Amino acid sequence: MSQHHHRDLLKRIMELDFVLLELNLFLDTHPDDQAALRDFAKVQEEVKRLKLAYEQKYGLLTIYGYCPERYPWNWIETPWPWEIKY
Repeated sequence: MSQHHHRDLLKRIMELDFVLLELNLFLDTHPDDQAALRDFAKVQEEVKRLKLAYEQKYGLLTIYGYCPERYPWNWIETPWPWEIKY
């Protein structure tokens, strides 16, 4: 996979994490909104899928990542978030 794919995948994950945050805030004040609940569940599953795919290919996004632990430790082999050019 190219560096372009790496960056695009990370950007999409960040976009969907933002959508989840906004939906969560909306649901705090509209807990019975069925459409928002469905959207939240759908986006949450997509984020989970993308994070798993990202971590299997590029390494953990967080200390409590989605993919199984790997040896050798590989976090330091990829760019830090602030080193990625968007």
